[in-house]
Parts: sequence; structure tokens; C-alpha cells
Amino acid sequence: MLRIFGFTIAVTIVALIATTILGGPEALAIVVILAVLEVSLSFDNAVVNATVLVRMSLFWQKIFLTVGVLIAVFGMRLVFPIILVSLTAKIGPIDAVNLALDGGSVDTPGTYASLLDEAHPAIAAFGGMFLFMLFLDFLFEEREITWLSWLERPLARIGKLDQLSAIVALITLLLAARIFAGDRAETVLLSGVLGVITYIAVNGLGELFEGAGDHDGDDLADDSEDGTGKAVDRGPNGVVLATGKAAFFLFLYLEVLDASFSFDGVVGAFAISQDLFIIATGLGIGAFYVRSITIYLVRKGTLSEYVYLEHGAHWAIGALAGILLVSIEYHVPELITGLVGVGFIGAALISSIIARRRNPALAIQAHVG
Repeated sequence: MLRIFGFTIAVTIVALIATTILGGPEALAIVVILAVLEVSLSFDNAVVNATVLVRMSLFWQKIFLTVGVLIAVFGMRLVFPIILVSLTAKIGPIDAVNLALDGGSVDTPGTYASLLDEAHPAIAAFGGMFLFMLFLDFLFEEREITWLSWLERPLARIGKLDQLSAIVALITLLLAARIFAGDRAETVLLSGVLGVITYIAVNGLGELFEGAGDHDGDDLADDSEDGTGKAVDRGPNGVVLATGKAAFFLFLYLEVLDASFSFDGVVGAFAISQDLFIIATGLGIGAFYVRSITIYLVRKGTLSEYVYLEHGAHWAIGALAGILLVSIEYHVPELITGLVGVGFIGAALISSIIARRRNPALAIQAHVG
């Protein structure tokens, strides 16, 4: 626990002390609230991240926890909103930074918070469609272990139709643009299509290079090398872990996934505070914990022990994708978003515990599979 969460705890302590010195007790309370909000909203993200990270070598797991968290904290929680405001408001980056420093309520036209809120339909469409594609690919994939079998198994049979996920996603996007977007339909359609394209491109490249790595690894002895002088990384079951290009594209996939989860939280945080740096600090602390939780799930084999946890996380992602699309027109409180995710995860966890008690071999079956 200390090896996994030690650095995150140290960062938290330093950030909270600095916040208290510079902003006082009120700023400290807001940072804590935002950090808790980020973790509660993104726990399903940690579970899904773990399903990808478990296929990556130890080196790339460390990259995810170090370089990846810097991208998540400074890139997505601080730099990206400034770039987004700069592009949508057609102002220079320095002017956007000045607006961010000036603060101001989201209800006041022309403020940084207001401009970021105006960009929300495009953000929601992109993130919603990326997450929806992830959910659909999981839903239409045939798997030995199912959670909601009465629904998952028929959908898996239907999923044999080629490119069904993209077809369903684009139809959903057209309906969402017509129902929720109003005069912003063109922006929503463009952003949503970009979300679908980004998912297909990044996920496809990751699978392409990962498949090539697995094929190369099949011809190697247990302790051999891959012909390049580098030892082959293998998981607990002797499975060749992704390295090189395969791991890089899986890493990119995880970063885009994290961005899709963080968009709504960044925009919603302005309802709690208008200070960009307080928001970045609170959400950044939460991002550190989400990354550490992901590593913990991988190292402890939690997904193998609680076999329906992955299913619950993907259903939570599907719900979040739907909420993002609805939020193009209607405000959905962050509390509802968080409770929906926690609800699916909690139900899957309870189902996993019950199933393991009834059939202890189920966890072993999932681990081997």
C-alpha cells in the first residue's frame, strides 16, 4: 500500500499545506471537496484503466503513474481548459490565462468560467461518444463470464455484426444532436464524430501493435529474448505484456480515456470555485489517487478476484456517456453522476462476492481467462 500510495500521499500533504498557506482554510476545504468529487466520479475510470494496464509491462505501468499523471494533472486539468477557452472564444492564450486569473462566476458573461461553460456541448459530445464507443465495444464482445447475462449474452450475439458499435454510436449521436443540441447541432455532430474517430484510431492502433507483439512472443522460449536483445515481459499467466509501440498506443488510449472522464469534472468544478488553480489542485489530487487506485487494482489482482467489477465499471461508463449527451442541453448535478457510477460499481462488487461464495472456482476461471 505504501509503495503504491506513498508518493500520492506525499503530494497530497504538500498540496494541502501550500493551499492552506496561500488561500487559507476556505481554499483548503474547497480543494478537499474537489479531490473527493474527482475520485468518486472517476472510480469506474480506475477499474477500466486497470483492465488495460494489466496488459502493459511494468515499465509502462510506471510511465502511466508518473508521466501519465503529469499529463492528467497539468495537461487536462490546467492547460487544456485554457486552450479550449482560447479557441472557442477566439482570443490569445495569454488573454485566456488572464481571464482565468481574474476569476468570475459562470453566470457572468465573458468570464473564463462562462466561456468554458459555453464550450461544454462540444466537450460533452466528444467525451460522451468516446466513452459510448468503449461501452458498446464491451457490450457487443462475446465473453465467457457475464454479469447481466439476460442482456449481455443476446447483445454479444448481435455484436458479431461488423462495425455495429460505430453504427449504433453514430445513430445515437444524430439523435442527441437533434434532441439536445438545438442551434449547436453542427458543433455537437463534429465533436461527436471526432470522439468516435479518436476512439477507433487509438484503440485500433493499440490492438494492432499489441497483436503483433503477442504473435512475436508466441515463438519465444519461456526465458528467451525477442531477437532485439531485450527480455520479453510476461504477466502472471505467462502472457506476453505489451511493450514498445503497442504499450505506447495503449498509454495514449488511457490518456484519452482519462480526458473523456475529466472534461465534465473540470467544467462542473466551476460551480464550487472560480479559482482555476484551486480547481486544478483539487482535481489534480483526485487524479493522483485515481492513478494509484488503478495500480493497486492491477498489482493485487482485484479484477480477477471480483469478476463482475469490470462489467459494473463499463455499465457505469455507458451511463456516464448518456449523462454527457443529456448535459448538452440540461445540467446534470455531479452528485447524480457520481452516485450512478458508484451504484453500478457497488452492485457489481456485491454480485462478485456472492458469486465467489457460491462458486470459488469462478475467480480462478476469470484469472486464467
